[in-house]
Amino acid sequence: MKRTDGKNILIIDDEPGMRNMLCLVLAKEGYLPTELSGAEAALELLREKRFAIVLCDIRMPGMDGLTFLNELARRKIETTVIMMSAYGGLEVAIECMKQGAYDYISKPFKPDEVILTLRKAEERLQLLRENAELKEELGSVAPQLITRSAAMRPVLELIPRVADSQSAVLILGETGTGKELVARALHSEGTRQHGPFVAVNCSAIPASLIESELFGHARGAFTGADRSRQGLFAAADGGTLFLDEIGE
Repeated sequence: MKRTDGKNILIIDDEPGMRNMLCLVLAKEGYLPTELSGAEAALELLREKRFAIVLCDIRMPGMDGLTFLNELARRKIETTVIMMSAYGGLEVAIECMKQGAYDYISKPFKPDEVILTLRKAEERLQLLRENAELKEELGSVAPQLITRSAAMRPVLELIPRVADSQSAVLILGETGTGKELVARALHSEGTRQHGPFVAVNCSAIPASLIESELFGHARGAFTGADRSRQGLFAAADGGTLFLDEIGE
């Protein structure tokens, strides 16, 4: 299949006036539009040439837009589709999304609306490409940890080196920076990956109960201990115990 860059846009619409207008608008913005009047011809072209984005009308003679979306999925043709229609409304838009469309534009529309939607689609494609590159570069850790931060690169490189260590690992970071994701990556990269991963928020456990939660207790060990209980260390045996917010 011939590859193209993100500026190549395929327009599918049975109305010549609509195709001409879109071609003029897109060309003015630096895109390279290709126009077709039917979905059947578009499927044949997409077998030979890759388009990053497709603008497709819903109501057309022959194969309609929703059937076109289904055929893309069935034939495993990867592209980003933006649907267009003067009919329907929210229900049609939702159905398009369910069938795999990226977005939906109601006719009539302003040229700026089309360009804005295309640029959003391009931003999404760029993020997908960057994530794919990171997955390839970082190997098996990447599916769990995807980041564009240069500060995280040393962390990702360190994970495979310490994953098999028998020592405790201290993970530092502010709330929301991905400490549990790092812990899960360490677990899945190491020899304990087939064991349990037990995460516990230490700040949510009262100080008077932390020892019992971690190490367990026997029945009658204290008031209210009406049965024996396994501790978290025992529950995580053979795997990983992640003590979140341990500093609290």
